[in-house]
Amino acid sequence: MVVDPAAGLTGTIGGGCGEAEVIEAAHRVLESGAPERVRVDLTEDFLSWSPAVCGGTMDVFVEAVRPERRNR
Repeated sequence: MVVDPAAGLTGTIGGGCGEAEVIEAAHRVLESGAPERVRVDLTEDFLSWSPAVCGGTMDVFVEAVRPERRNR
């Protein structure tokens, strides 16, 4: 997934709420320059009204990728 403040989002990691956590982390990383690892927990919450939780956990590495500056 690419989070570009000017162009918006491209792609997805899935997981609704987890994706929101990753987007928030991406904004922090863009500001600070320091990479982060975000653990996304998609296990079913027994109190959830939605049975559409796919389950599992994943770690997402978030880093800033900036275009190279070219000398002209």
